[in-house]
Amino acid sequence: MKAQMKKLIASTLMLAGVTSTANAAEEVNVYSYRQPTLIEPLFAGFTEETGIKVNVVFAKKGLAERLVNEGANSPADLVFTVDIGRLNEVVEKGVVQAVQSETLENNIPAQYRDPKGEWFGLTLRTRSIYASKDRVNLDDIKNYEDLADPMWKGKICTRSGKHAYNLALFASMIAHHGEADTEKWLEGVKANLARKPQGNDRAQVKAIKEGVCDLSLGNNYYFGKMINNPDQKAWADAVTLTFPNQDNRGTHVNISGMALTKASPNKANAIKLMEYLTETKAQTMYAEDNYEYPVKPGVAPSALVASWGSFKADELPLSEIANLRKTAAKLVDKVGFDQ
Repeated sequence: MKAQMKKLIASTLMLAGVTSTANAAEEVNVYSYRQPTLIEPLFAGFTEETGIKVNVVFAKKGLAERLVNEGANSPADLVFTVDIGRLNEVVEKGVVQAVQSETLENNIPAQYRDPKGEWFGLTLRTRSIYASKDRVNLDDIKNYEDLADPMWKGKICTRSGKHAYNLALFASMIAHHGEADTEKWLEGVKANLARKPQGNDRAQVKAIKEGVCDLSLGNNYYFGKMINNPDQKAWADAVTLTFPNQDNRGTHVNISGMALTKASPNKANAIKLMEYLTETKAQTMYAEDNYEYPVKPGVAPSALVASWGSFKADELPLSEIANLRKTAAKLVDKVGFDQ
């Protein structure tokens, strides 16, 4: 922890030094949870096109707290993260500001951006159901609601119910069905678990391959990661990626996204970068590198992602899901989902 803090302090000092130079107006500073390999090629393209240099600090956690501690002296212009929960966190902590941009509004559907303009989606990911090719009839698992059917007793694997990806899904269930019915659904899913919630999304697919369970919840991009990992391809080959609720409201989706910091010293450049990342060229690159879906309508996903089939997305605004996450977390505790 001390080593990580030293790195963060050092990177902050570096960015602070950068922004104090005469060329600061031609730079933009980013705090990011997203992996360097995913976004650095995009930043390089932005620099080539505009001449504006992008400085990046990567971290696995703690960026919201860091922005709070830095306050008005923060060198950061933008924060990049995944999941509506983390985007909502920076809003709640008061470290971001609203952006009014016709380009952003035209490129990003309303459901994938904050109504006040305090965060914007960049890519989409589905919360899918992975099903065993050998042991599951797909006609029996068309909806998230089906996961509570007693026919799946002892046949479902999942990561912690308190993980951000599951909380967002559970929040969407509350939005559609109400708190009481979602509690009953969670109790049904818990009763069908093959083991105590554990591991990450890929660990659940591995468990399906090994016969521990027949179904799991997982984000779609993990399918691509497993297909292209020689050590995990057999796991992917054992399952079918499904898009639930296609005959009704559509599949739950989440986002990776961005927000402009309240203290942004290079606001104009930061907004230029935000707009650049929502245009067709950058959207194509961004989504393809991580097996996600472009947030801009009309931009095609990668050939591999497209091969999994098209799907109808739930049109529920992610801002509503953000507001229900705390209620979802309380229900997870109430039913003892992780116990």
